Amino acid sequence: MSSDSPTSAFVAFVGAGPGDENLLTLRGAELLAKADAVVLDEELFGPLLRHCRAGVEVVDGDVVRRAKAGQRVVRLCEGDPMLFSSIAEEVAACAAAEVDFEIVPGVPPATAVLTYAGIPPASGVPEFRIVDAAQEQDWASHAACQGTLVIYHGINDAVAIGKALMAGGKPDSTPVAVSSSGTTVEQFTVATSLGRLQADLKHAGFTEPALIVVGDAVGMRDRLSWFETKPLFGWRVLVPRTKEQSASLSEQLRSYGAVPEEVPTISVEPPRTPQQMDRAIKGLVTGRYEWVAFTSANAVKAVREKFEEYGLDARAFAGLKVAAVGDATSRALVEFGVKPDLLPSGEQSSEGLVAEWPPYDSMLDPINRVLLPRADISTDTLVAGLTELGWECDDVTAYRTVRAAPPPAPIREAIKGGGFDAVLFTSSSTVRNLVGIAGKPHNVTVIAVIGPQTAKTAEEFGLRVDVMADKPSASALAAALSEYGSKQRQAALAAGDTPRRPSQNRRGARRRTK
Repeated sequence: MSSDSPTSAFVAFVGAGPGDENLLTLRGAELLAKADAVVLDEELFGPLLRHCRAGVEVVDGDVVRRAKAGQRVVRLCEGDPMLFSSIAEEVAACAAAEVDFEIVPGVPPATAVLTYAGIPPASGVPEFRIVDAAQEQDWASHAACQGTLVIYHGINDAVAIGKALMAGGKPDSTPVAVSSSGTTVEQFTVATSLGRLQADLKHAGFTEPALIVVGDAVGMRDRLSWFETKPLFGWRVLVPRTKEQSASLSEQLRSYGAVPEEVPTISVEPPRTPQQMDRAIKGLVTGRYEWVAFTSANAVKAVREKFEEYGLDARAFAGLKVAAVGDATSRALVEFGVKPDLLPSGEQSSEGLVAEWPPYDSMLDPINRVLLPRADISTDTLVAGLTELGWECDDVTAYRTVRAAPPPAPIREAIKGGGFDAVLFTSSSTVRNLVGIAGKPHNVTVIAVIGPQTAKTAEEFGLRVDVMADKPSASALAAALSEYGSKQRQAALAAGDTPRRPSQNRRGARRRTK
């Protein structure tokens, strides 16, 4: 039985997929959004709760009782609910209790993990066979498989299974791969042969969930591997920024295979007294200024919030010239509905802006005043440069930057102990504040900085700078780190070594031999 628009007494058995939270089906996400209660393993599927509405209950079992009470219940199942799953009894209980239910297929590990490992599940072969090693198996019969053989729940008996397949007639040269934690950033794959299986698994440290794949398709991994070969695959990267600034940067890092962790080091707060900003906004509206110069996205945000407070919008900028420094600042203005008139073509800094700012000309410029809404700790470079060009500046504190609270103890320990593979510093203040609230990063951690000034500050704190962006933007910094990771990976492969993350080079780190 099923119900397309459940209102009561309904249970959905939803396949959560193989591990990558983005492989949940659209139907699965739709049902989670409507659920009153969710049954799941939080360690495995906790991230999928983001699809649920606020107030959803996370519960243990007893789906029939809850559905009978009028709740819409989603039971998340690993992989595909109908493939080597144990939900048959729960489904039968729903049917017996006359509770409507739906079974939503999920992406099965048998195909997804292989695809993420660069092994085509069934390309050019007559057979694709999936077996469950937890049940009694006639391995001699499986040795006759003419295509790809995928084995679930067999990691603890992998060597014995390999020997049984060879005893059944499989050549010892038959390609075999073992992949654990498939489709997640912890995925780890060893490709070998049946004859070498015991030796190559000896120190690999595999645990469930893992799959064993036997067949010629394994030999295509060298050409088709795309996931584990990402430049920052599995790198744990610290992003010490304000939460709202981190989102796009973290998304970019994930595209490179990294695991970003956002640790706020700066808290952005309103000025202690609002009168200065109030006068500035009034001056904008009454025509006091010829120019407004924004040096950060936070300054744009501060002005925008003041506009909203007064019931104004981007139309208040009519007749004003607007300058901006940096890609993020420009984006924030465009989102506000304001297109900047002046952006530095070279270095995105106050110096770069001054270098291209036109001198004041009383014949061309009816007003000689510039508004600079900035942070309380801004430097005087821009004011001095514009004053020299003949402009008068109203340097207004639009927001304050204060040091954030220290991160939780496990994060602090990871920073100091080498648990992070890289740290991205997007300003001198992020260096000072991170060291202040959490301590210095370990010497195995790759230090990436946004520009020369940030590099200088990092070095003053005794940090070795490994990566610097070619232009001062967070996006360029992430790209530079990706390029660094790619070069490290290629160097390891050229030397015949297994690529290792920086954190794996610290003393006591767990080693994997393949």
